[in-house]
Amino acid sequence: MGYSGARGGLDAILAAESLVRGARNTDPAPWLTTEQITGRMRLAVDRVMGEGSLYDENTAADALRQAEGDVIEATHLVRAHQSTLPRLAVSEPIDPDEMVVLRRIVPAHRTPDGPQLLGRTSDYTGRMLDRDAQPEPVIVPEGPSAETERAQDQRHPRRFSDMLREMDLLVDNRPADPMAPKPEPFDISRHPARPPAPRSAILASMARAETGSLIGTWYRSIRGTEGNIHEVTLGEVRHGRLPLRVTHPHTGKPVLLGHIRASECEAIEDLDGPDEDRSRFDVGYGLCFGHNERKAIAMANLDIACRRFGDTDGLEQVLLLTTDGLDSCGFLEHLKLPHYVTFRSMIDRKRAVRGVESVAERTADPIGRTC
Repeated sequence: MGYSGARGGLDAILAAESLVRGARNTDPAPWLTTEQITGRMRLAVDRVMGEGSLYDENTAADALRQAEGDVIEATHLVRAHQSTLPRLAVSEPIDPDEMVVLRRIVPAHRTPDGPQLLGRTSDYTGRMLDRDAQPEPVIVPEGPSAETERAQDQRHPRRFSDMLREMDLLVDNRPADPMAPKPEPFDISRHPARPPAPRSAILASMARAETGSLIGTWYRSIRGTEGNIHEVTLGEVRHGRLPLRVTHPHTGKPVLLGHIRASECEAIEDLDGPDEDRSRFDVGYGLCFGHNERKAIAMANLDIACRRFGDTDGLEQVLLLTTDGLDSCGFLEHLKLPHYVTFRSMIDRKRAVRGVESVAERTADPIGRTC
C-alpha cells in the first residue's frame, strides 16, 4: 500500500479535515455525479482503474471526486478499497485476439490487414483551448446498414505481427513444447516482486504503475542514458473490449461475466546486438485497463528493453521497485510529516563537529600540530 501518513497533532488534523468537508458543502459549484465523471472524464477514470488495480468505473469516479481530481490520491483510495474486497474467483486467461476493436492504428504499415480505425481520439486535432465548446447533436441511425455490418466484421482484424511471423521475420519466443503446462502468472497483489522476477511480474507491475513514472522510465531508456540505445517501431496499438470469464463452481465450464475495456500495444524492436539474430525482429507487449495508450506503448517498449538490457542497466529493478505511484508519492509526501526529532539530532551532530573542530584549532601549535 505504500507509505501512509502517521497520526500527529490531532487537533490540527481534525481542523484540516473539517475544512475539506466544509469546502464540499459550501462550494457554489454543483456536486459532480458519478455519471458525469465517468462520461466526461473517462481518461482520468481509466487511469485510476489501471493504477488502482480495480476495474470499476463508478468506484474510480467516486475516488476522483473525493480526491478533488488528484489521480494519485484517487488511486490510493481505490487500492485501499480493493484490499478490503473478497476474492470470489480467478478469471480465465483472456485471449487478446478476442478483442472487439474500438480503435486500431498500425504505424509500421500503410495498408495492413484490416482497417486503420482512428476511433475516439484527439491525437489529430490542434491543441487549441476551446472555452466555449458545446456538445454537438449526435445523429443515431435508425437501423443497421450494410456499411455498419461491414464495419462490425472489421472489429477483429489480424495482427500486424502475424504478418511478420509469416514472413519469418520474428524471433520465435514460443515454448518448445506447446502442450507443456504454463507457469502461473505472478500475483503482485499478494506477493512483492523482487528481481530476478518472471516476465509476468514485470508486466503486472507496469500495468498498475503510475503512468507518468512509466513514461519517464521509458524515455530515459529510449534516450540511451545507460548506453543501450535501441530503435523502436510501434507495430500496432489497440483499444477495445475484451470478454471476462470465470469457471462456474458447479459445472466447471467458463461463464461470461461481461466485458472490460483495455489498451494493447505491440512494439517491434530491431535486433542488432552481438548475440542476437540480426535477421529478425523481436516484439514487446503491453496491456492495461481502460483507454490509456501512453501506458500500453511505454509498457511494450520497456518489456523488450528489459529482456534485452535489464540485467546490465538495472531496468528490471527500476520497473519492479520504483514505478508504483503509491510508493513513490507516498515517500515524497511523508516528508510533510513532523521530522523535528530527527532534524534536531542532525543539528546536534553538526554542533558536535564544530565543537571538535574548535578544540582542535585552539590546541594546535603554529606549525599545525596538536599539543
